[in-house]
Amino acid sequence: MTASDTIAAVATARGKAALAIVRASGPEATAVAARCFRGANLATVPSHTLHVGLWHMPAGKVIDQVVCAVYRAPRSFTGEDMVEVSCHGGDYVVSLVLKSLLAAGARLATPGEFTRRAFVHGKLDLAQAEAIADLTQAASARAHRASLNSLRGRYSKAMGELRDALLEVCALAELEIDFSDEDVEFADRARLYQLLQKTQALLSEVLASYTLGELVREGVRVVIAGRPNAGKSTLLNALVGESRAIVSDTPGTTRDTVAADKEIGGLLFRFIDTAGLHDTADVIEAEGVRRSREAVERADLVLYVYDLTAGLAANERSFVDAITDAKVLIVGNKADLVNAREGLVVSAREALGNVWALEDLRAAVVAAVVENEADPVRLVTNERHRQHLRAAADATSRALAALEDKVPVDLLTLDLRQALHELGCITGAVTNEDVLEQIFSRFCIGK
Repeated sequence: MTASDTIAAVATARGKAALAIVRASGPEATAVAARCFRGANLATVPSHTLHVGLWHMPAGKVIDQVVCAVYRAPRSFTGEDMVEVSCHGGDYVVSLVLKSLLAAGARLATPGEFTRRAFVHGKLDLAQAEAIADLTQAASARAHRASLNSLRGRYSKAMGELRDALLEVCALAELEIDFSDEDVEFADRARLYQLLQKTQALLSEVLASYTLGELVREGVRVVIAGRPNAGKSTLLNALVGESRAIVSDTPGTTRDTVAADKEIGGLLFRFIDTAGLHDTADVIEAEGVRRSREAVERADLVLYVYDLTAGLAANERSFVDAITDAKVLIVGNKADLVNAREGLVVSAREALGNVWALEDLRAAVVAAVVENEADPVRLVTNERHRQHLRAAADATSRALAALEDKVPVDLLTLDLRQALHELGCITGAVTNEDVLEQIFSRFCIGK
């Protein structure tokens, strides 16, 4: 396999559909497609044109009536000649169209190879390439917005501004090295110190956004916990707007976790109903309680639900206070049965028929996760980016300490160059083959 091969793959999902797309890219893309198309000569038609005709196997068997879109290098997604075949949906037809392209001289693309070629040919940088995968998996408004910002280059521009700030510092340091024989120092070391501090502050701000960015990308895991018969299952059903958990007045009905997703405030929340927390000799109930405690340990947010008619017991308060790895909201339920106004109180039963009844709770859930609204353009949602930013921040801190200690400038520049290297790794200005292989292997074959 080489980068000069002509590749082909299905670009749409499997299954029955009105249409599907099979694409080919490479130096022989139009020639390969022309061997399977009866209509215009695809090898000679202009770029960015559509052509209707019959698609057939190279040996002659007609497969389908299709529309072929032709793109000439470098004005295509990959930067190479490309042909996209729109055929009728359905696994059988699509598989024949792909098979015909392979028989005509193309080879099957590897995962992410189309996007990788776009990166290699300078059509997008590495952060934009990763954004394509994120965009196809976005499950909420915030995830979609973050991916789109990256795809449009706004995130890369923000990373570039960070790198430019470091370049200015590095240029001043390198200048002093160049004139070291003449005993020249920085014209204004205070200015250099100020630039480094500003860069360090920007890096800290961007890094801090990952707390929210990870939740935007992965979704928020919300565990609904509490004693039996507190109304946890009813609350889950009311929050997601459908009956997902079995509701009964009999304590201990829920024996295992039940999950349901809901988008609130642009974030995807996965609400998880759990078995009531209590001591029991029943083996099955005890296993349910164990799983409930385990779910709490893995939660991003815990909604601890208690019965307002019984009040919050001391052992319940102790349980809540012991939760340290997740944020906690204490929710008093069955407000329809008592006159309670203090704290976060709801009536899950009444909320089943009133979509507005839980607005305060929904707002509290979002607020608990989004403590500080991050700049959506600088929102870090990628763990690889976070690691490089962390390394850049550490290198910048070492450079700042070196400047304070008046160490030789050539040692100072080592840390500055390291910081520049780490930031370059985010957009692909600096990279290696192993990193590219790891990133693009996570894509589907048609991307």
